[in-house]
Amino acid sequence: MHSSGILLHISSLPGKYGIGTLGKQAKNFVDFLVKSGQEYWQILPIGPTGYGDSPYQSYSAYAGNPLLIDLDVLIEDGLISKDDPDLQVIEKKQSFADYGQLYSFKYILLKKAFGAFINKASSAQVKDFEEFCENNDFWLEDYALFTALKSHFKNLMWTDWDDDIRLRKPEALKKYRELLSKETACVKFVQYIFFKQYFELKKYAGSKGIKIYGDMPIYVSMDSSDIWASPQLFMLDDDLRPTQVAGCPPDAFSPTGQLWGNPLYDWDYMEKTGYKWWISRVEYSARLFDLTRIDHFRGFESFYAIPYGNETAEIGEWLPGPSMKLFKAIRAKLGNVRLVAEDLGFLTEDVRKMLKESGYPGMNVLEFAFGGDNSGYLPHNYVRNSVTYIGTHDNDTAVGWYKSSDKSTRKKAKKYMALTKKEGANWGMIRTVYSSVSDLVVIQMQDFLGLGSEARMNIPSTIGGGNWAWRLSGHELSDKLARKIKKYTKRYFRTPERKRVKIKTKN
Repeated sequence: MHSSGILLHISSLPGKYGIGTLGKQAKNFVDFLVKSGQEYWQILPIGPTGYGDSPYQSYSAYAGNPLLIDLDVLIEDGLISKDDPDLQVIEKKQSFADYGQLYSFKYILLKKAFGAFINKASSAQVKDFEEFCENNDFWLEDYALFTALKSHFKNLMWTDWDDDIRLRKPEALKKYRELLSKETACVKFVQYIFFKQYFELKKYAGSKGIKIYGDMPIYVSMDSSDIWASPQLFMLDDDLRPTQVAGCPPDAFSPTGQLWGNPLYDWDYMEKTGYKWWISRVEYSARLFDLTRIDHFRGFESFYAIPYGNETAEIGEWLPGPSMKLFKAIRAKLGNVRLVAEDLGFLTEDVRKMLKESGYPGMNVLEFAFGGDNSGYLPHNYVRNSVTYIGTHDNDTAVGWYKSSDKSTRKKAKKYMALTKKEGANWGMIRTVYSSVSDLVVIQMQDFLGLGSEARMNIPSTIGGGNWAWRLSGHELSDKLARKIKKYTKRYFRTPERKRVKIKTKN
């Protein structure tokens, strides 16, 4: 059965504290999705972000981003005061997230909330916190110490810490756990609050029939608790420095390739462990999301390895990945977890074979369809078992793409999709993907609003310049827009209440 959803990261929600959060505005967006006839809310990775603010470069594969915690909920719970001067600093509506200001003040407020919790918490609340810590001990203990140590070492990468703790010498671990016990407890509390708010939101969405569609980056950041705690899982030398890093080779879009810089997995070692780390990660994701997109799916068949220290991705080699061995191990342990394969980019026959054998839906991006002849991204080539987009968070908005395309591309697009000025390029493209056979269609919120390149979420391989910062101002989510979205959604039988049409035939 066909369905549809909207792509909008939590950070892009409106609100008065500088960034979208898990509170009231998130629930309001769930209500908007319901009014619009949608079934899915797609979000980006929810891990804590560092330099560059990218949700795809997180300090942890498991932790939540403290910046997304709703402060009004903490005020209601009596953990911070509505008159706190630090709260007043960030209490203003902004069209773009100001991460620098948030890092300066929000963490101060969260530490104050922790202090209030220590002093005010009931025995039931303390028990709930302790149960959270116990249930998440498999990642939380290392992450809490890692985060406290980063602060202790003036936010340096763990590779630049003192050798004893960088190499996790037992005596150093004992020393710092004692020295930073209060700090690690605070980190655990902040994660407790994040996931308490997140699961309340997920429960609310579920009660309204809205499914959360999450995102899992294939790689983890070098500066993460995952690599510091389990370096044996990655391609590192004896001094725990990467030997090769991840990226993509040069192509028509990037003449020097994309240098992501993430350490690569030691797949031989992982196979010996029965892929335990990946199974745990997928299982955890299945708790967080109703549907999960795995980023850079082709990297499981083979991955591009760039020598560590290179400044571009021009020099590298393709190395074999685990392919179906990994996904068979996941299925054997977890059953049929709902996953989507981000299979964009250059695909070999081996990658296509792996995708088909996995049974996971792949992805289509309409903006890729008009650059050449006989493009596989043209809607008449789609298959049902797929998820279709006009563009993802890494692409321009529909309006921005159409305006910036060359004359030949616009001509092809206009003819193929029967675009008209009256309907608008964005709505014509929405109509085109909605009418496709793809089981799920997801549209960026910016495209329903008809926004241009100024509202683009990210430009790959760049830092700053507004990446990851775009936000709704608050007035856009009108009932009028919801009705228009639902009109298109119903027309192509993608609303949750859609019914099968019975075709009457003459006897």
